[in-house]
Amino acid sequence: MALKIASRFRRLLQRPGSIDLGPYERLTQLVGEAEESVQSLTDEELTEAVAELRTTGGLHEDEQIEFLALARDAGKRAIGERAFDGQVVGALAMLQGRIVEMATGEGKTLAGAIAAAGYAVGGRKVHVLAVNDYLAKRDAEWMGPVYELLGVTVGHVGQASTPEERRAAYQADVCYVPVNEIGFDVLRDRLVTDVADRVTVEADVALVDEADSVLIDEARVPMVLAGATRSEALDDDVVQLVRTLRAGVDYEIDGDGRTVALTDKGTDKVEAALDGINLYDDENLDRLTQVNVALHAEVLLRKDVDYLVRDGKVSLINNNRGRVAKLQRWPDGLQAAVEAKEAVPVSDSGEVLDSITVQALVKRYKSLCGMTGTAVVVGESLAEFYEVDVAVVPPNKPNVRKDDEDRLYLTVARKNEALVKHIGVVHESGRPILIGTHSVEESEQLSDLLQAAEIEHVVLNAKNDAEEAAIIAEAGVPGTVTVSTQMAGRGTDIRLGGKDETHDKEKALELGGLYVIGTGLHASRRLDDQLRGRAGRQGDPGGSLFFASLADELVTRYSVSSGLRPHPDDTGRLTDRKSIAMLEHAQRVADGANAELHRTTWQYNRLTGQQRAILLETREKVLADDLAATELAERAKERYDELVDEVGEDVVQSAARRIALGHLDRRWTDHLAYLADLREGIHLRSLAGGIVHLKPIDEFNKSAIASFETLIEDAWKDAAETFADAEITTDGLNEEASGIPRPTATWTYLVNDNPFGTEADRILGRLRNAIKPGSAAEPEEILPEDFDEADLPEELRDAEDLPEELRGSGESDGSGDDDLPDELRDADDKPKR
Repeated sequence: MALKIASRFRRLLQRPGSIDLGPYERLTQLVGEAEESVQSLTDEELTEAVAELRTTGGLHEDEQIEFLALARDAGKRAIGERAFDGQVVGALAMLQGRIVEMATGEGKTLAGAIAAAGYAVGGRKVHVLAVNDYLAKRDAEWMGPVYELLGVTVGHVGQASTPEERRAAYQADVCYVPVNEIGFDVLRDRLVTDVADRVTVEADVALVDEADSVLIDEARVPMVLAGATRSEALDDDVVQLVRTLRAGVDYEIDGDGRTVALTDKGTDKVEAALDGINLYDDENLDRLTQVNVALHAEVLLRKDVDYLVRDGKVSLINNNRGRVAKLQRWPDGLQAAVEAKEAVPVSDSGEVLDSITVQALVKRYKSLCGMTGTAVVVGESLAEFYEVDVAVVPPNKPNVRKDDEDRLYLTVARKNEALVKHIGVVHESGRPILIGTHSVEESEQLSDLLQAAEIEHVVLNAKNDAEEAAIIAEAGVPGTVTVSTQMAGRGTDIRLGGKDETHDKEKALELGGLYVIGTGLHASRRLDDQLRGRAGRQGDPGGSLFFASLADELVTRYSVSSGLRPHPDDTGRLTDRKSIAMLEHAQRVADGANAELHRTTWQYNRLTGQQRAILLETREKVLADDLAATELAERAKERYDELVDEVGEDVVQSAARRIALGHLDRRWTDHLAYLADLREGIHLRSLAGGIVHLKPIDEFNKSAIASFETLIEDAWKDAAETFADAEITTDGLNEEASGIPRPTATWTYLVNDNPFGTEADRILGRLRNAIKPGSAAEPEEILPEDFDEADLPEELRDAEDLPEELRGSGESDGSGDDDLPDELRDADDKPKR
């Protein structure tokens, strides 16, 4: 309640998410005064002074002041960087559990290292959660000398790290680790059969770099641990069949471009081609699923936009960063459908052993803080999902970047024509230019246009992301034109004059600094701000300009406005208020849809997380204590005593432990498979239907509760049956012969949790169709007579220009409790709406 009131109060002040920095600024002044006494210390004396502050109860205010004075001087000595006052304020805010917003180039890395060291000196273990391997390794090594001078140990984990290297890194006071890697390590640790095989340590402090990207964007993509490899190729007759279907005749694409469904005519055609079956009979559910995923893959997923085909494999593209998502895949059926579409071998599939979302991963930590360049925009989401506030630290030097007004055009062709012409004009001056595109396809199309205009340039996208460091190092050099896919999410800093800031920096400054051009608005204003933030670092001059068109995907997918009659000028540019408002509204709705996707992921995984916690509590007692021996001795006393006489107590306890763990894990795996099928069925029913009053999440939760109710007891019964006949000798349990083999191999990947679109996407598409002039369907055919505004997701319900005829009279208290079954409505951790 307090967070909600504070959020509303900030809105009134037009400072959403901003807390008062006054206390931190006063402490920073005291740090500056204490710094004089530190400067006379030798390195050894400085390290010893920090050691004297070591405690297990956290640093008190006076101790924080002394520590920060020592840390500031350590930065100057170790890497030649004395923290600005803003960096000290940021470190203090993180030590108080805040998410800190600091502009690009303001020294977040050093501020984060000082905060991490402060927690470590206070007796805490810190995981600095990074967005990728490169940044984790770079920052750990870069800040290493500072940590060493402060007497704080530091390690880092990467995708190639061995179990031994991971174990050692996690034991350090501070460990830099990509969020995916710590997530996968946690999943693997949950399946160990011996405590000594674990690599992670107890979750204590999470300091999140690029916090908005990790906590908001990445939170929509669960991490998965799989095993028991198998292949599931899509039936070739289904693949060939969907290629013969015609748009608008056999299938219809929803207005949002996220879903596709067979028409009645298309259904008849498919059923006839498949030997006259009824697709909607229960016995043909697998066939229906194959048709749906094949159609989705064929029609909606685009090569060089959603995925690449490289080295005979389909590789997904991370939409947030424009990179190949090396570990990411769609749910198995859709992945196989895309592979069939591209005629590449079907990749290994398998059963899900366990999964975890970023939100569940981060919730394990006792303390959470972080840093990013754009946090205020998602301040309410951070408060809702993570219960953290945002502290906005002003730049060390005023931002003098000039952000020009967006330029809007009627068509993509006119936009590109103006875009290339403008690039040519700026390039003639020699000013360095960075162009941000949204996809590999768009970057290559723009490259062709620039080449035709004889404008030299370099392209950075998912096809050559290995060259990123070298390309970015030169992006600030005068005369350079860099075309980058999703530069907003790359987490790299561009220095004027190049990596070493040579004499070219002065020339770049004279030319006005780096000039950033966006080829279209992002789904979130926050990402636009990230792209703009690549220019104007540390008080440098810079500029930015975004081009957009009414035919951009952002507008065509997320706008529901009707009756617009745009009047472009001779260049195709639109300057009227209604056209610009349409663009801005589309971005707001897109941002809301993404927030709803995060919320949906949270809702569907919340109950699963509670059930997982119950299972893990039992599993931990089996793993670390003698629960298995106790249970099986009671359930099969005669067999237990007999085996103790034959092979000894220790061997029997070990065998009982492995049998119990095997059946607990087996039951959990089967439960997850059931939940996956259950949720997919809910998606398919939602795709086939209109706006309905039955809440899918209610149906999901009720079935999930019923499925889990006897899971642990059933596992014990299975374990007792296995124990009765298990092959146990002095050498231990023969797992294979006893019918409980462990997975021979496991692998990890990320999975799109909702590839068929969010509920907001689907409703938005229907609303758009309902008000489209000349629509083939009348509104009442899409909206039931008792349509209620409460059926809409919160983001759409509050849209300012939702057509009046689509507003209902329903009332809602906004609590969100109606989304939950009775068993969960009073839970302590229900979301704050």
